[in-house]
Amino acid sequence: MAAKHSRGGTVLAILLLAYVFNFVDRNVIGVLAVPIRKEFGLSDTALSQLGVVFGIFYAVIAIPIARLADTRSRVNIIAGAVALWSLFTAACGLVASYGQLVAARMGVAIGEAGGIAPSYALIADYYPKEKRARALAFFSLGIPLGSALGVFFGGWLAAHLSWRSAFLIVGLVGLPPALAIKLLVAEPPRGRFDGDGAAAPAPSFAATMRTLAGNPSFWLLSFGAASGSILGYGLIFWLPSFFNRSFGLSVGEVGWYYGSIVLVGGAAGTWLGGWIGDRVGPGRPAGYALIPACCFLGTAPAFAAGLFAPNLPTAWALFALGQMLALAWLGPVIAAVQHIVPPTMRATASASFLFINNLIGIAFGIYFLGWLSDRMKAAHGADSLQYSILYGLGFYLLSSALYFIAARRLGRDWYRG
Repeated sequence: MAAKHSRGGTVLAILLLAYVFNFVDRNVIGVLAVPIRKEFGLSDTALSQLGVVFGIFYAVIAIPIARLADTRSRVNIIAGAVALWSLFTAACGLVASYGQLVAARMGVAIGEAGGIAPSYALIADYYPKEKRARALAFFSLGIPLGSALGVFFGGWLAAHLSWRSAFLIVGLVGLPPALAIKLLVAEPPRGRFDGDGAAAPAPSFAATMRTLAGNPSFWLLSFGAASGSILGYGLIFWLPSFFNRSFGLSVGEVGWYYGSIVLVGGAAGTWLGGWIGDRVGPGRPAGYALIPACCFLGTAPAFAAGLFAPNLPTAWALFALGQMLALAWLGPVIAAVQHIVPPTMRATASASFLFINNLIGIAFGIYFLGWLSDRMKAAHGADSLQYSILYGLGFYLLSSALYFIAARRLGRDWYRG
């Protein structure tokens, strides 16, 4: 067996690779929704149930797995999770009915539930406080990179082979990162950069829940992220269909067009948010919340203008700007969640944060936009999805308000050992 590395940069690169495949497998469904909807004869509401099932299973399973990660090997849990979600993604390509596809997506959700919160906690033990926002932002590049690659290759494979082939291929290529984590990543001491209290035994689950329940910043950060994720996950699922219906792009064209928006805008926003967070956050905790508060104020008007852009190049620029602003929250907010609890609670706190974010963001966001689109067909006809997305953009403004409130609390709720 190969010797394990303990260098932070190596570990971060391996975890990023796995996170890329996490979002490839999670969001490839958005561009494949066009042929899936046609083959199974689905309404927008029925198609959106894939998001409801995924979000519920992801959110519920994540907390018990994270509890294990606070007491057991995070490396083994992450490696197993990557292998599981990859295999179930491949299984999506073998289904013979929509019900079987829903069941396979449940399996993807269970696997993904075990990968992210333990990764947050692991990264926090590889990087000191003043570098965590950038490290977590670098890890979070998996979101735009994976989403873009899912759209790119999902669209290309569906156009040249089939949507089933797309699931099979993107699922199976996720297995090597699972092996790399198992063989090359070492388990670091918990809280090694966080003072004497870091070596304390992990508290009970009930004690962790009491700590979170009494921390206003945790709730503000969580619901702020969830409100933004209603559109974050909703858009990655529904914008491919919007480009197909409103701009007449084929599935293959959507892959390149929307994939480039997510790649350029999302990567820029994710990295920029983490870079700014490390410069303002360590000396002023409120800065971790002020960054997303300000960015979300600009996200809604950028996307709104893109929905009604007169041509594809103008729409691309506006959607890329909106995507950049929409993902700037990742590094600062995830870092803040690591800082408001003791090191021995980080995986469970992260999973609880993700529980709220994903239950509301994935399950509600994808379903809400599809449901609203069907309800607006009488008033807007073929443009119902366009107006559904437009009205949903108000959730970005709600998120901004919650983060402005969080900025006033973070200094008081900071864990200082």
